[in-house]
Amino acid sequence: MRLKTKIRSKIWGTSDMPRLSVFKSNKFIYAQLIDDESKKTILSASDIKGKKGTKTARAEEIGKEIASLAKAKKIEKVVFDRNGFKYTGRIKSLADAARKEGLTF
Repeated sequence: MRLKTKIRSKIWGTSDMPRLSVFKSNKFIYAQLIDDESKKTILSASDIKGKKGTKTARAEEIGKEIASLAKAKKIEKVVFDRNGFKYTGRIKSLADAARKEGLTF
């Protein structure tokens, strides 16, 4: 909890540059674009409905999906919030897929 609080004290999302927050459970992975100024979630994606493939492959799909949804809302720059998780495995594959689709962070 302390690590998450320390990370969140330095990361802040605005309407121009929202925060891309990632959460992973043992089964699923979730991604949200959050505007911290107005305290609203702009859009979100998760792999709850699609259960095909490995967890890493599903994380990649969520990265592509969140990037395409962001492009539809004309958002190109985000602040990446790994939410206290290490930047390896599913978190890294989601971030790399989002970068390939055009998000900048």
